Amino acid sequence: MKVLITRPAKQAAEFAEKLSAIGFEPVYFPVIEIHPVDDFSELDKALAEIERYAWLVFTSVNAVDVVFDRIVVGAKHASPLQLQQLDHIKVAAIGPKTAEALRLRGLEPFFMPEEFVGEAILPGLGDLHGKWVLLPRAEIARQALPEAIVSAGGVAHEIIVYHTLPAEVNAEGLAVLKAGVDWITFTSPSTVQNFSEICRQNGLNPLDLPGQPKIACIGPITEKAAWKEGFTVDMTATEYTTDGLIEVIRKGRPDVERA
Repeated sequence: MKVLITRPAKQAAEFAEKLSAIGFEPVYFPVIEIHPVDDFSELDKALAEIERYAWLVFTSVNAVDVVFDRIVVGAKHASPLQLQQLDHIKVAAIGPKTAEALRLRGLEPFFMPEEFVGEAILPGLGDLHGKWVLLPRAEIARQALPEAIVSAGGVAHEIIVYHTLPAEVNAEGLAVLKAGVDWITFTSPSTVQNFSEICRQNGLNPLDLPGQPKIACIGPITEKAAWKEGFTVDMTATEYTTDGLIEVIRKGRPDVERA
């Protein structure tokens, strides 16, 4: 069974390997690309004044990568932040992959919510009245978390550190899609939206594709975006990770025995 992977190419390898390991055929069809911003002046200023923040909250692996790449770049010149300074600030991560990315850089998250969505992190931040929270994010990030921080009396300092842009069409993946796949996986609202646009640009109706593939979403936010786009969602992961996504796809396979 062919499973179309729409997430960025750099983040697709592990997902594809795990699909292959349980007998699926992964099809690479990235529809978004991650690009760091050109101007890091706002981030550099925040990092130079890191002690003013009560929390530094990472909502994605992409944000971790960009911020820590900036720290390393800065360390070679006039660093706005020494890594050890993060020992004096509470760092939170949304999702196990984001937490893992921090640990790989020697930083243990102080808090990670059980539900891997932005607003779920608020209870773990404690009393935010008058406190600043640094949020390095994408320009299309949802506003639920900063709005919740402000409602709790805190100051949400959002800094755009990367852009989510449409990817160039993968010709090989497009050919497989036109021939028919069994599953299409969406891992963010932006993958839903850009997939639909790429389909239309290449003469395909995203809602009536060859082979009538099933749709699997990584979580409820992505599921909502898919329904809004007109898709019928067949499976949504209960654990909002690619591992959770693989599990629901596996359960949806006809050859899997059910109790």
